[in-house]
Amino acid sequence: MGLTVLNDTLLGDTDPKRFIADFYRALNDDLVNTDEDSGVIIDRYHTPDIVQVADGHRMDRDKLIAHTRPVRKNRPTSRMEVHEALRQGDTLAARYTLHVRNPKRDFAIEVCFFGRFAPDGRMCEANMLTRMLPGQDEAPA
Repeated sequence: MGLTVLNDTLLGDTDPKRFIADFYRALNDDLVNTDEDSGVIIDRYHTPDIVQVADGHRMDRDKLIAHTRPVRKNRPTSRMEVHEALRQGDTLAARYTLHVRNPKRDFAIEVCFFGRFAPDGRMCEANMLTRMLPGQDEAPA
């Protein structure tokens, strides 16, 4: 699927809610629906110096690639519900719920995201605070 540059930058005039949803949808689709090398996919969506910190856990490029292994193995489906998103320059802040269904269980995670993106739309850095939503960790019907 990949990213498309708009108005010299991917963020351009794109609605920030749509941008963050499209970014993660495209990344997830490439990870789950192709057999392409995980490193190639991560590099398509992230700059080489990417640093993501989720709930205090720091992931650089190598750790992010390793993080894709269970996703690729389990091939979950997911849906992102973006509640609000704001953008200023190359920085985007969003609050969203990620609804995930995998073979073992369904769950939902609320995410507060703060990230910075390169002009080509790749993520440079991200800080996320997450919480599991109650009543969502039951086995699928």
